Amino acid sequence: MEFKHVPVLFNEVTEGMNIKPDGIYVDGTTGGGGHSGAIAERLISGHLYCFDRDTEALKAAGEHLAPYAEKISFIHDNYANAVSDLKEKGVAGADGILLDIGVSSYQLDNPERGFSYNDDAPLDMRMNREDPLSAYEVVNDYSEEELTRIFREYGEERFASRIAANIVKKRAKAPLQSTFDLNEVIRASIPAKMQSTGGHPSKRVFQAIRIECNKELDALSDSIDGMIDFLNPGGRLLIISFQSLEDRIVKNAFRTAENPCTCPKGLPCVCGKVSKGRVVTRHPLTAKEEELEMNKRSKPAKLRIFEKKN
Repeated sequence: MEFKHVPVLFNEVTEGMNIKPDGIYVDGTTGGGGHSGAIAERLISGHLYCFDRDTEALKAAGEHLAPYAEKISFIHDNYANAVSDLKEKGVAGADGILLDIGVSSYQLDNPERGFSYNDDAPLDMRMNREDPLSAYEVVNDYSEEELTRIFREYGEERFASRIAANIVKKRAKAPLQSTFDLNEVIRASIPAKMQSTGGHPSKRVFQAIRIECNKELDALSDSIDGMIDFLNPGGRLLIISFQSLEDRIVKNAFRTAENPCTCPKGLPCVCGKVSKGRVVTRHPLTAKEEELEMNKRSKPAKLRIFEKKN
């Protein structure tokens, strides 16, 4: 199917990036290239480095961004490796870095990728289809205790232990093969009266498995400090998150980067830790009514911005 992904908070990102025509920019989660296009369009002598774990996304982005080809380098890798990859290429720093965390519209809408609970498909959920760990291995190989943990921690699922126990019982007879196989177990594990509220009953478990397969929270938490350090003076790191676990990581990391002092309040600072810059967004930017009407998937999106000190 055609790769389609509507970039969320497009105007907020474009304005918040504070793009310089001669700057160096990084889109760590390129997707279909929507945000990248806005950056590349404003560059004259600058350059944009586009990363993505998904080869299909990079291919689509390459086609979409063809008019700016001389300004862009495409790199197939996890954004968690972006700083080290760029240093190997001799890039000393960036004037702006963007991360749009989570799954793309294309990945959700393409049944064969196995991200959606609305389509019957093989259990996959890998953003990089070359990665060894898929949803199939998580569902069929993880212990009951491990499943309970990821459902509870990554999905904030109230019935995590019951769902995990029923998965283990079900797979003892035969492996769970498809998203609908998993849906069936989840529905049987949640009381009927609880299934009428909070959206699809599989939403939280699918989120948890996707996060585990792609190590999304680890990649995010392990990347922020290094990306801030890689920014040129006055450069900005923009991160769009779609759920509370991600947003909490971003908020806390930005807050610590702004004020890293660990000394007791009211006493002179002796820890020697120095601020790396400032949080531009005291409260996250969210989609305006006009965008929500055009793209319902933008509703949970939150954009936070950090600026490296000069």
